[in-house]
Amino acid sequence: MGSGTLGATSAVAPVAGASGPGAAIVAAASGEVGQAEQPPGSNDSPRIAMYRQATAGNPGVGPWCGYFASWACKQAGVPIMDNGAGSGSVDAIYAWAQRTGRAQPASSSYTPKPGDLIVFHEHIGVVENVLPDGTIQTIEGNSSDRVSRRTHPRSDAIGFVRTT
Repeated sequence: MGSGTLGATSAVAPVAGASGPGAAIVAAASGEVGQAEQPPGSNDSPRIAMYRQATAGNPGVGPWCGYFASWACKQAGVPIMDNGAGSGSVDAIYAWAQRTGRAQPASSSYTPKPGDLIVFHEHIGVVENVLPDGTIQTIEGNSSDRVSRRTHPRSDAIGFVRTT
């Protein structure tokens, strides 16, 4: 899940005046901060079940960061994956991004934008903001059993998915 820290004071809005699909993804995600597993450690709750519904098929209970990212994108009108199917699999989301030219390796010079997805090893989140020092503020599902704001150095990521 990366080594980011919970940032109670990191509730920073996207870049001032930001609008469009990226800002809509951030708005959808930020409205969910604090939604938690019920019971803790279960990978489930009524709200998490709703995130799973943003993906095709009948996904079962399990790690849900991908479902959350898929849900936020779908809410903003920019669903991810082929035919907007979404996915609960971080590997599948990043493979789709690579296949469609949306993937940006963390080692590249690409600066992620609010609403992009940040990919870690076996975890994914929504980029909320990039600070002047390059630190990335995120909103992540299934982070400490809830939707959490986190702050990461770029080096935590393996890549980014351009959503717009």
